[in-house]
Amino acid sequence: QVQLVESGGGLVQPGGSLRLSCKAPGRIFRINDMGWYRQSPGRERELVASMDRDDKTTYGDFVKGRFTITRDNIKNTASLQMNNLKPEDTAVYYCNAGGMLTTRGTLDAWGQGTRITVSS
Repeated sequence: QVQLVESGGGLVQPGGSLRLSCKAPGRIFRINDMGWYRQSPGRERELVASMDRDDKTTYGDFVKGRFTITRDNIKNTASLQMNNLKPEDTAVYYCNAGGMLTTRGTLDAWGQGTRITVSS
């Protein structure tokens, strides 16, 4: 089992910005998709943003141009820049790597989750 390493998150005021980072540790040969999901109490986990190896991006409808995902295929890292945060963005954010080719085969992996609270 591979767990992705996340950093960033915390408390921010409405309208503020945060940046999340994620790294797939160990010997990784290729990752098909990297992305971020979020989950708030009483709600299902939902896609925030993802990017495939060809830099094709997918964003949740609620993003509306506020967030930008980037990734580095050499370093096996992904970042999520979040601007104009709203209270409804409060959630635990999880990094995901799909189709990750490792010495143990092809895996999907998640980070431990990082909490973001948007509040004044």
